[in-house]
Amino acid sequence: MSTTNRSLRLLVGAVLLVTLGACTAARSEQPSASPTQQPATVSANVEDQASDVPVDTVVSVEVQHGTVTEASLTSSDGKQVVKGEGGDGRWAATSRLEPGTAYTLTAQAEGTDGKPAKLVRTFTTRALTLDQQTYPAVAPLANETVGVGMPVIVTFDVPVENKKLFEQHMHVTSTPKVEGAWHWMSDTVVHYRPKEFWPAGTKVSVDLDLNSLPAGNGVYGQQDQHVPFTVGRRIVSTVDVARHTLTMNVDGRDVRTIPVSTGKPGHETRGGTKVIMEKFASVDMDAASTGVSESDPDYYDISDVRWAMRVTNSGEFLHAAPWSVGSQGRENVSHGCVGMSTADAQWIYDQSRRGDVVKFVNSGRSLEQNNGWTDWNTRWSDWVQGSALKRAS
Repeated sequence: MSTTNRSLRLLVGAVLLVTLGACTAARSEQPSASPTQQPATVSANVEDQASDVPVDTVVSVEVQHGTVTEASLTSSDGKQVVKGEGGDGRWAATSRLEPGTAYTLTAQAEGTDGKPAKLVRTFTTRALTLDQQTYPAVAPLANETVGVGMPVIVTFDVPVENKKLFEQHMHVTSTPKVEGAWHWMSDTVVHYRPKEFWPAGTKVSVDLDLNSLPAGNGVYGQQDQHVPFTVGRRIVSTVDVARHTLTMNVDGRDVRTIPVSTGKPGHETRGGTKVIMEKFASVDMDAASTGVSESDPDYYDISDVRWAMRVTNSGEFLHAAPWSVGSQGRENVSHGCVGMSTADAQWIYDQSRRGDVVKFVNSGRSLEQNNGWTDWNTRWSDWVQGSALKRAS
């Protein structure tokens, strides 16, 4: 073998040795850690020790590289527990906060590396005066049984500017389900009514999720409300002003017609569809409450008027009028009320509930809008336009 060939063979062998050594070394290295196995990073949308957190804040927790295993939000005195919901890497409260209250937020998490992590935040919400909170009073009352014409009425004690936002958080559900809509009467009053009278026997639930919801101008909702009620029998009475009669129809059947006297000339009873607003077994009636001066010849002040039911704000009632029995069924001699005998008035009173419908026909005087619960005198297409959500008819 020549010297040249031997040298070439030695060189090739050396290269092969180095190459094989390198491959052997590569196969002996340990695998690196998975990039998905990382410690959890927990954060919240409230700062620790914050002292002026807005009450409409919905507290939430976020976790990167892990999941929330447990979370709680409670007032520091332990009297308020804010419920929440979570999934995977997030937890959020399901309600807003109370004003001027200290809270503690605690969240436990587990990282993708299997190790635990924890977050604790203490903070205080902004204090609010009563002028910065609006309270929603609701009619009907909880568990009340009402007539088929009863609107849901929410009255706020401080004006609401963000009507659309509030309406999105005001829900009315019923069994059976019926079509209905809200209608804002003013900045402080909103009504809900179905397209047609409530079906007899309907179960209704009013749910207002308004607590700490911004109403505008630095005002917030003061309280949530849950008000269930039931609709009773379908009672629709008709007062014929010209014929001097009242006919009560119960569940589609006329059950009784009685003689009455309505408003005399100059004090005509208003025509239109009215709703019984209040009931009084006995009430004092003073004409001054309707704007009649004591010096007016038509002034009256009568105590202990029996079996009275209000149907307008301006002072129209159905009630016993023993002083006009001779005119009942013959002529109209009242100051606008529907008068009847004491026995007939008590019978009507005993059959009726708040929310029952009373239709007044053959009157030359119209019922003014909002003079009582006048909802049923508004066409449905116009009613829905009073919604802040501008629903289509």
